[in-house]
Amino acid sequence: MWAMRKHKMDCTKTAEQTLNGLNELNYFRLKAYESSAIYKEKMKKYHDQRIEKREFAVGDLVLLFNSRLRLFLEKLKSEWTQSLLITKVFSHGGVELENKQGTKFTI
Repeated sequence: MWAMRKHKMDCTKTAEQTLNGLNELNYFRLKAYESSAIYKEKMKKYHDQRIEKREFAVGDLVLLFNSRLRLFLEKLKSEWTQSLLITKVFSHGGVELENKQGTKFTI
């Protein structure tokens, strides 16, 4: 009988320790999340400072980058395709391009 009472008392202590441990883990997880968010903000700010602003004008020639993922099939092939002529520049940064055949499309 005394062994059961002692065991029950130990269970309450163990339960308290487990809850304290879980709370501590929750605290560490929250701190890691916050520090990760701060790191991401700093890296974004650093990256955005280094980006060159490009302004395009009507009549400029540009190269189109082929961004499709290809694995080892054409690894030596250039990812830059044909030169295109800018025919219209939009206020939001988009441009209308025209290829040599006269086909127009907007990017």
